[in-house]
Amino acid sequence: MDVKAAPNGVATIEDRILRITGYYGYYPGYSSQKSTSRSSVTRCKPGANCPSSHSGISRQLSPLSVTEDSSAPILELQSRGSSGVCVHRVEKQNRPGDDGTQTHPENSSQENRIKARCLSCMSVVLKAIWGLLIILSVSSSWVGTTQIVKITYKNFYCPFFMTWFSTNWNIMFFPVYYSGHLATAQEKQSPMKKFRECSRIFGEDGLTLKLFLKRTAPFSILWTLTNYLYLLALKKLTATDVSALFCCNKAFVFLLSWIVLKDRFMGVRIVAAIMAITGIVMMAYADNFHADSIIGVAFAVGSASTSALYKVLFKMFLGSANFGEAAHFVSTLGFFNLIFISFTPVILYFTKVEHWSSFAALPWGCLCGMAGLWLAFNILVNVGVVLTYPILISIGTVLSVPGNAAVDLLKQEVIFNVVRLAATIIICIGFLLMLLPEEWDEITLRFINSLKEKKSEEHVEDLTDVSVHLRSRSRANGTVSIPLA
Repeated sequence: MDVKAAPNGVATIEDRILRITGYYGYYPGYSSQKSTSRSSVTRCKPGANCPSSHSGISRQLSPLSVTEDSSAPILELQSRGSSGVCVHRVEKQNRPGDDGTQTHPENSSQENRIKARCLSCMSVVLKAIWGLLIILSVSSSWVGTTQIVKITYKNFYCPFFMTWFSTNWNIMFFPVYYSGHLATAQEKQSPMKKFRECSRIFGEDGLTLKLFLKRTAPFSILWTLTNYLYLLALKKLTATDVSALFCCNKAFVFLLSWIVLKDRFMGVRIVAAIMAITGIVMMAYADNFHADSIIGVAFAVGSASTSALYKVLFKMFLGSANFGEAAHFVSTLGFFNLIFISFTPVILYFTKVEHWSSFAALPWGCLCGMAGLWLAFNILVNVGVVLTYPILISIGTVLSVPGNAAVDLLKQEVIFNVVRLAATIIICIGFLLMLLPEEWDEITLRFINSLKEKKSEEHVEDLTDVSVHLRSRSRANGTVSIPLA
């Protein structure tokens, strides 16, 4: 039954119903276009051509079908059945990612993120392995140097000559560095070019005679004093006591940096400095304030003090240095020692302060072993900063204390009483407290807060799981909980 068109343009009853019910996608003339689309499938005789394929398809599209995915490309397909019916079909081409699969750029970005994480983990693992090796190497070289000095003192006691001889070996520091540069660098430089590049530690003009005398002289004197006082202390005290007292240089570095360089004040480092001073007093008391013990403690503390002054002045005048600049500077100290300090052992020889019968009688094996291990220690300290974390170098230094203690116990040269053992432990704890970073309190608070948040999240998850379990049980039993008003 046909219905005449109403004044508002609604032609059929179906259009009126759709307009009243608010059907999605309705517009005036919806039913007429729908009837047209129903009659768009026409029957053709076999062998006949289908009429107006493209124009018919353009009329078949309703606004509802377009609004489903207006950005999807539409493919027009025409097929002929066996019964001779020509059917026009409209199909949508699936876009990448419509079926729930990830696109290729997303996969590649995820793979890149995974590779970056793997590389970062590998770098951390390699740094840790290098750190472990360097810790063992640093502590072993320092223990070996100290024990060889003790062995040399049995037949040969010339501490200043030993200091001068071992300092001359610093000249080989830069050649060792340049050999590593040739072995590892892709763009190799000539020795003179590398030498000029590393000499920038003295300034933009490089190393001049004035700077050589002005900057090298004080550091060379401090270097010689540090090693000379350390060797003098080894004559009075055991290797364990001297190595433990030398660890106090960290506390002295902090105090001097706080006073001279105006570094940040840290209460924990003040506590560490107090512990170091307490250990020094207890170490002197361990032998009931014996004369040799007090003198030996004074020599060891003086060696730690000059070492701290060397480090603070280096930071003040030269700043931070990379591996090449440090190698250049240490080699320059060796040259200065060979040129300007060589007259001191000659004077001591002729004044019979440090005298030996002939050069053939010198224990060259022990002297070369001591100098070689001392050079290896200095190289490892500077290489370790490049290859691993600097804190591990300091840990390697403090591990020389138990290393020397083990060797002294095997040689039966030391008897650990309660006071000496307590002093050694207090000094080592103070040294480790000095290694805490400046923001250690903030880092600790953030770590504690993260643990609290993690525990609270786990507690909330447990409560959620329990509530879900109770609801599932109540539904299974057929009970219904009615909330109270």
